[in-house]
Amino acid sequence: MTGSMDESTESDSWDTHDAGSLTQWAAVGGIAVLIAVACGVVASDGTVPGWEQSIFHAINDLPDWLENPMWVFQLAGLLFVPIIIAVGAAWFKHWRLAAALVLFVPAKLIVEKLVVKQMVERERPGTTICSPDGQFDPTCGNFRGDVPLEGLSFVSGHAIIAWGVAAMLWVVLPARWRWVPVVIAVLNAVARVYLGAHNPLDVVGGGAVGVALGVLLVLAFGVRSVAGRQASGHSRQLA
Repeated sequence: MTGSMDESTESDSWDTHDAGSLTQWAAVGGIAVLIAVACGVVASDGTVPGWEQSIFHAINDLPDWLENPMWVFQLAGLLFVPIIIAVGAAWFKHWRLAAALVLFVPAKLIVEKLVVKQMVERERPGTTICSPDGQFDPTCGNFRGDVPLEGLSFVSGHAIIAWGVAAMLWVVLPARWRWVPVVIAVLNAVARVYLGAHNPLDVVGGGAVGVALGVLLVLAFGVRSVAGRQASGHSRQLA
Protein backbone atom coordinates (compact mmCIF):
# COMPACT_ATOMS: atom_id res chain seq x y z
CA MET A 1 0.00 0.00 0.00
CA THR A 2 2.76 2.43 0.96
CA GLY A 3 4.75 1.67 -2.18
CA SER A 4 1.67 2.30 -4.35
CA MET A 5 1.02 5.65 -2.70
CA ASP A 6 4.66 6.67 -3.12
CA GLU A 7 4.57 5.82 -6.81
CA SER A 8 1.35 7.84 -7.25
CA THR A 9 2.87 10.83 -5.48
CA GLU A 10 6.09 10.70 -7.47
CA SER A 11 4.31 10.31 -10.80
CA ASP A 12 2.30 13.44 -10.03
CA SER A 13 5.42 15.62 -10.30
CA TRP A 14 7.53 16.72 -13.22
CA ASP A 15 10.38 14.51 -14.43
CA THR A 16 12.78 14.26 -17.36
CA HIS A 17 9.99 12.99 -19.62
CA ASP A 18 8.34 16.40 -19.28
CA ALA A 19 11.30 18.46 -20.53
CA GLY A 20 9.41 19.53 -23.65
CA SER A 21 6.32 20.53 -21.67
CA LEU A 22 8.40 22.46 -19.17
CA THR A 23 10.06 24.40 -21.97
CA GLN A 24 6.74 25.15 -23.64
CA TRP A 25 5.14 26.34 -20.42
CA ALA A 26 8.15 28.50 -19.59
CA ALA A 27 7.92 30.05 -23.07
CA VAL A 28 4.20 30.75 -22.64
CA GLY A 29 4.87 32.38 -19.27
CA GLY A 30 7.67 34.49 -20.71
CA ILE A 31 5.53 35.70 -23.61
CA ALA A 32 2.71 36.55 -21.18
CA VAL A 33 5.09 38.66 -19.08
CA LEU A 34 6.28 40.53 -22.19
CA ILE A 35 2.69 41.26 -23.23
CA ALA A 36 1.83 42.51 -19.74
CA VAL A 37 4.90 44.78 -19.71
CA ALA A 38 4.12 46.14 -23.19
CA CYS A 39 0.55 46.96 -22.14
CA GLY A 40 1.86 48.61 -18.99
CA VAL A 41 4.27 50.79 -20.95
CA VAL A 42 1.45 52.07 -23.18
CA ALA A 43 -0.84 52.71 -20.21
CA SER A 44 1.84 54.16 -17.94
CA ASP A 45 1.19 57.81 -18.86
CA GLY A 46 -2.41 57.49 -17.70
CA THR A 47 -3.98 58.23 -21.07
CA VAL A 48 -5.80 56.07 -23.62
CA PRO A 49 -4.33 56.41 -27.12
CA GLY A 50 -6.67 57.03 -30.03
CA TRP A 51 -6.36 53.53 -31.48
CA GLU A 52 -7.26 52.01 -28.11
CA GLN A 53 -10.25 54.34 -27.79
CA SER A 54 -11.42 53.14 -31.21
CA ILE A 55 -11.30 49.52 -30.02
CA PHE A 56 -13.13 50.49 -26.85
CA HIS A 57 -15.97 52.13 -28.77
CA ALA A 58 -16.19 49.27 -31.26
CA ILE A 59 -16.83 46.84 -28.40
CA ASN A 60 -18.70 49.18 -26.08
CA ASP A 61 -21.14 50.19 -28.83
CA LEU A 62 -22.27 46.62 -29.52
CA PRO A 63 -26.08 46.11 -29.27
CA ASP A 64 -27.80 46.48 -25.91
CA TRP A 65 -29.39 43.02 -26.13
CA LEU A 66 -25.93 41.61 -25.36
CA GLU A 67 -25.94 43.10 -21.88
CA ASN A 68 -27.41 40.10 -20.07
CA PRO A 69 -25.10 37.45 -21.60
CA MET A 70 -22.10 39.77 -21.19
CA TRP A 71 -23.00 40.28 -17.54
CA VAL A 72 -22.97 36.50 -17.11
CA PHE A 73 -19.58 36.10 -18.78
CA GLN A 74 -18.01 38.76 -16.56
CA LEU A 75 -18.81 36.57 -13.55
CA ALA A 76 -15.98 34.25 -14.65
CA GLY A 77 -13.59 36.83 -13.24
CA LEU A 78 -14.95 36.98 -9.70
CA LEU A 79 -12.54 36.25 -6.88
CA PHE A 80 -14.34 33.14 -5.62
CA VAL A 81 -14.21 31.35 -9.00
CA PRO A 82 -10.75 29.76 -8.46
CA ILE A 83 -11.88 28.53 -5.03
CA ILE A 84 -14.99 26.87 -6.44
CA ILE A 85 -12.95 25.17 -9.16
CA ALA A 86 -10.38 24.14 -6.54
CA VAL A 87 -13.14 22.30 -4.66
CA GLY A 88 -14.01 20.48 -7.88
CA ALA A 89 -10.36 19.67 -8.52
CA ALA A 90 -10.03 18.23 -5.01
CA TRP A 91 -13.16 16.14 -5.57
CA PHE A 92 -11.46 14.54 -8.58
CA LYS A 93 -8.23 14.17 -6.57
CA HIS A 94 -6.28 16.75 -8.57
CA TRP A 95 -4.61 17.86 -5.35
CA ARG A 96 -1.85 19.88 -6.93
CA LEU A 97 -4.28 21.75 -9.17
CA ALA A 98 -6.53 22.44 -6.17
CA ALA A 99 -3.59 23.87 -4.21
CA ALA A 100 -2.49 25.98 -7.17
CA LEU A 101 -6.00 27.41 -7.62
CA VAL A 102 -6.28 28.31 -3.94
CA LEU A 103 -2.87 30.01 -3.92
CA PHE A 104 -3.77 31.84 -7.12
CA VAL A 105 -6.19 34.07 -5.19
CA PRO A 106 -3.66 35.75 -2.85
CA ALA A 107 -1.06 35.77 -5.64
CA LYS A 108 -3.51 37.65 -7.86
CA LEU A 109 -4.25 40.22 -5.16
CA ILE A 110 -0.58 40.80 -4.40
CA VAL A 111 0.50 41.20 -8.02
CA GLU A 112 -2.50 43.33 -9.00
CA LYS A 113 -2.77 45.61 -5.97
CA LEU A 114 0.79 45.81 -4.66
CA VAL A 115 2.77 45.60 -7.89
CA VAL A 116 0.96 46.52 -11.11
CA LYS A 117 -1.35 49.23 -9.79
CA GLN A 118 1.53 50.80 -7.88
CA MET A 119 3.55 51.04 -11.08
CA VAL A 120 0.83 51.97 -13.58
CA GLU A 121 -1.94 54.41 -12.64
CA ARG A 122 -4.63 54.70 -15.29
CA GLU A 123 -8.28 55.44 -14.59
CA ARG A 124 -11.39 53.72 -15.93
CA PRO A 125 -12.93 54.65 -19.30
CA GLY A 126 -15.53 56.86 -17.60
CA THR A 127 -12.62 59.11 -16.59
CA THR A 128 -9.91 58.59 -19.21
CA ILE A 129 -12.15 58.53 -22.29
CA CYS A 130 -15.38 60.25 -21.30
CA SER A 131 -14.12 62.95 -18.91
CA PRO A 132 -11.15 64.48 -20.78
CA ASP A 133 -11.73 67.95 -19.31
CA GLY A 134 -12.97 66.77 -15.93
CA GLN A 135 -16.63 66.88 -16.97
CA PHE A 136 -18.26 63.48 -17.56
CA ASP A 137 -19.96 63.13 -20.95
CA PRO A 138 -22.72 60.49 -20.62
CA THR A 139 -23.08 60.29 -24.42
CA CYS A 140 -19.44 59.32 -24.85
CA GLY A 141 -19.90 55.64 -24.07
CA ASN A 142 -22.20 52.99 -22.66
CA PHE A 143 -21.69 52.36 -18.96
CA ARG A 144 -24.00 49.49 -18.21
CA GLY A 145 -25.13 48.25 -14.83
CA ASP A 146 -23.23 49.48 -11.82
CA VAL A 147 -19.74 49.68 -13.35
CA PRO A 148 -17.63 52.35 -11.66
CA LEU A 149 -16.66 55.46 -13.63
CA GLU A 150 -13.59 56.21 -11.53
CA GLY A 151 -10.71 54.32 -9.97
CA LEU A 152 -7.58 52.60 -11.18
CA SER A 153 -8.35 50.43 -14.18
CA PHE A 154 -5.05 48.86 -15.24
CA VAL A 155 -5.04 45.91 -14.98
CA SER A 156 -8.41 44.15 -14.95
CA GLY A 157 -8.70 41.84 -11.96
CA HIS A 158 -11.49 39.95 -13.70
CA ALA A 159 -9.21 39.22 -16.65
CA ILE A 160 -6.42 38.04 -14.35
CA ILE A 161 -8.70 35.45 -12.78
CA ALA A 162 -10.42 34.27 -15.97
CA TRP A 163 -7.16 33.81 -17.88
CA GLY A 164 -5.23 32.39 -14.92
CA VAL A 165 -7.89 29.73 -14.40
CA ALA A 166 -7.93 28.98 -18.14
CA ALA A 167 -4.15 28.50 -18.12
CA MET A 168 -4.22 26.10 -15.18
CA LEU A 169 -7.18 24.10 -16.50
CA TRP A 170 -5.46 23.71 -19.88
CA VAL A 171 -3.11 21.21 -18.26
CA VAL A 172 -5.70 18.85 -16.86
CA LEU A 173 -8.62 19.04 -19.27
CA PRO A 174 -8.95 16.63 -22.21
CA ALA A 175 -7.94 18.16 -25.53
CA ARG A 176 -11.52 18.63 -26.70
CA TRP A 177 -12.40 20.65 -23.59
CA ARG A 178 -9.27 22.79 -23.21
CA TRP A 179 -10.59 25.64 -25.30
CA VAL A 180 -13.77 26.06 -23.27
CA PRO A 181 -12.10 28.05 -20.43
CA VAL A 182 -10.14 30.03 -23.03
CA VAL A 183 -13.33 31.03 -24.87
CA ILE A 184 -14.90 31.99 -21.54
CA ALA A 185 -11.83 34.09 -20.70
CA VAL A 186 -12.02 35.88 -24.06
CA LEU A 187 -15.73 36.60 -23.56
CA ASN A 188 -15.00 37.78 -20.01
CA ALA A 189 -12.49 40.30 -21.35
CA VAL A 190 -14.88 41.49 -24.06
CA ALA A 191 -17.66 41.79 -21.47
CA ARG A 192 -15.62 44.07 -19.22
CA VAL A 193 -15.02 46.48 -22.11
CA TYR A 194 -18.60 46.16 -23.38
CA LEU A 195 -19.98 47.03 -19.94
CA GLY A 196 -17.71 50.07 -19.78
CA ALA A 197 -15.61 48.92 -16.83
CA HIS A 198 -12.25 48.73 -18.61
CA ASN A 199 -10.16 49.94 -21.49
CA PRO A 200 -8.98 47.26 -23.95
CA LEU A 201 -5.37 47.15 -22.72
CA ASP A 202 -6.63 46.72 -19.16
CA VAL A 203 -8.08 43.33 -20.07
CA VAL A 204 -5.23 42.34 -22.40
CA GLY A 205 -2.65 43.18 -19.72
CA GLY A 206 -4.76 41.51 -17.05
CA GLY A 207 -5.11 38.39 -19.15
CA ALA A 208 -1.35 38.27 -19.65
CA VAL A 209 -0.75 38.65 -15.90
CA GLY A 210 -3.25 35.86 -15.25
CA VAL A 211 -1.56 33.51 -17.72
CA ALA A 212 1.86 34.29 -16.26
CA LEU A 213 0.63 33.55 -12.73
CA GLY A 214 -1.15 30.41 -13.89
CA VAL A 215 1.97 29.11 -15.62
CA LEU A 216 4.10 29.88 -12.57
CA LEU A 217 1.76 27.92 -10.31
CA VAL A 218 1.50 25.02 -12.77
CA LEU A 219 5.27 24.72 -12.77
CA ALA A 220 5.64 25.33 -9.03
CA PHE A 221 3.09 22.68 -8.07
CA GLY A 222 3.88 20.26 -10.87
CA VAL A 223 0.29 20.22 -12.10
CA ARG A 224 -0.10 17.54 -14.75
CA SER A 225 -2.84 15.79 -16.66
CA VAL A 226 -4.06 12.35 -15.62
CA ALA A 227 -2.64 10.93 -18.86
CA GLY A 228 0.72 12.49 -18.12
CA ARG A 229 0.82 11.02 -14.63
CA GLN A 230 -0.16 7.60 -15.91
CA ALA A 231 2.45 7.71 -18.67
CA SER A 232 5.14 8.76 -16.22
CA GLY A 233 4.19 6.01 -13.79
CA HIS A 234 4.19 3.44 -16.61
CA SER A 235 7.66 4.57 -17.68
CA ARG A 236 8.97 4.10 -14.17
CA GLN A 237 7.49 0.62 -13.99
CA LEU A 238 9.20 -0.33 -17.26
CA ALA A 239 12.46 1.07 -15.94
